[in-house]
Amino acid sequence: MSFQFAEGEILLINKPFTWTSFDVVNNLRLFLKRELNIKKIKIGHAGTLDPLATGLLILCTGKFTKKIEEFKEFDKEYTGVFTLGATTPSFDLETAANRQFPADHITGKMILEMAERFTGKQMQVPPQFSAVKIQGRRAYDYARQNEEVKLAPKPIELSAFEITQSDMPEVHFRIACSKGTYIRALARDFGAALKSGAYLSALSRTRIGPYHLRDAWELENLKEHLLQTD
Repeated sequence: MSFQFAEGEILLINKPFTWTSFDVVNNLRLFLKRELNIKKIKIGHAGTLDPLATGLLILCTGKFTKKIEEFKEFDKEYTGVFTLGATTPSFDLETAANRQFPADHITGKMILEMAERFTGKQMQVPPQFSAVKIQGRRAYDYARQNEEVKLAPKPIELSAFEITQSDMPEVHFRIACSKGTYIRALARDFGAALKSGAYLSALSRTRIGPYHLRDAWELENLKEHLLQTD
């Protein structure tokens, strides 16, 4: 398989754990410059993944960077784990658990019924630790300085919310959702609806529109392939 990076490519990458989406872009750009001698190359990503999430990241090069906004409109699918009975300030593992909640009353039936209740259209308040801009600053900048800001709810839709395994306090799920959905915020709201707390303890993006994680490259495998075919 040969690539025309300068002309334009769409690359499906499995984002490594703890890497930012920009880390992936910058790593590949540097590789193309140093190893393949492609000095001028436009690369961007279509849809950020949090550092502690893995899964499908779409990279666009060359003229296909114009497609980035189009890709951001696609629905997405995730698998992951909610941990019930506690919350963290960021509602994921970026911050340590700071509040504990009762969870002994939660049954498997309650979890299934709540997943069904959350399926469909709804309004969601983004998490404080998010990239939403407020007066020119990201919400997470305020949150990391312990400054509370009011975030407006936004319309989202879950077309699927499947509980794939329930082993308290961990609840494994598959979610298909519209753009702009925060799975961390869903963890927050899911825990509260069960009269408890919850945070996101694992997340992988498995699909963006018609593009699937199963078709994605591991970044190091892609680089090895490029060296062999250069």
